[in-house]
Amino acid sequence: MQHNDQFLLVEEEIRGKLTLNQPAGHLEPDESLIEAVIRETQEETAWQFTPEHLVGIYRWIHPLKGDTYIRYCFSGQATQHDPTQALDDDIHQALWLTYEQIEARYTDLRSPLVLECFQDYMAGHRYPLDILHN
Repeated sequence: MQHNDQFLLVEEEIRGKLTLNQPAGHLEPDESLIEAVIRETQEETAWQFTPEHLVGIYRWIHPLKGDTYIRYCFSGQATQHDPTQALDDDIHQALWLTYEQIEARYTDLRSPLVLECFQDYMAGHRYPLDILHN
C-alpha cells in the first residue's frame, strides 16, 4: 500500500533476525481473502487498509526447507492509524519506506517475493478485486 510515495512494510523477527515484509498472514476459518488482508494489515501495522487492486499472485519455494509459499499482493489505501494499538508479537514496527529504500535493503527482505511485488506495482500491474471469488 502506498502513501505519499512510500510503502507500508513491517519489520519482523524471523529466527533471531530482523527482516522486512509486507503485512501478511493466514486465513481464519470462513474468512475471505479480502477480509484477511484487512485484518492482517490492522494487526501488524495498526493501519486500517482498504484494498483497491490485486497486484499479483506469486509462488516461491523456500530453498532450504522446500516449503511452497503463495503470496497475494494487494495495493490500496492506508486510511487511519491507531498509535495506541499493540502490534502482533513478532512485529517490531511498521515502516513507511520509498521504493528506493526497499530496493537498497534487499538483503533484509523476508523473501525475494517482497521486492518482486513492489517491482510489479511500480510497473503498473493492477487487477480488479472482483477476479477473486469465495
